[in-house]
Amino acid sequence: MNIEMTLDNQQRAIDDLSEMLIKQGKFIDWLIKQNEWLKNNLGQDVVKPLEEETPPPHY
Repeated sequence: MNIEMTLDNQQRAIDDLSEMLIKQGKFIDWLIKQNEWLKNNLGQDVVKPLEEETPPPHY
């Protein structure tokens, strides 16, 4: 009886870990897609060189 409970608890823990791993994998895939989108859509000239920047109004 005690062994059966231990095995059941271990199986539940393995199932929970597997589910979390699947969720994290999907989230990582989403982050990779977001990163690719940002790299493709932001281009190189988003930030001006410092000498081309105008100072803020309070200067």
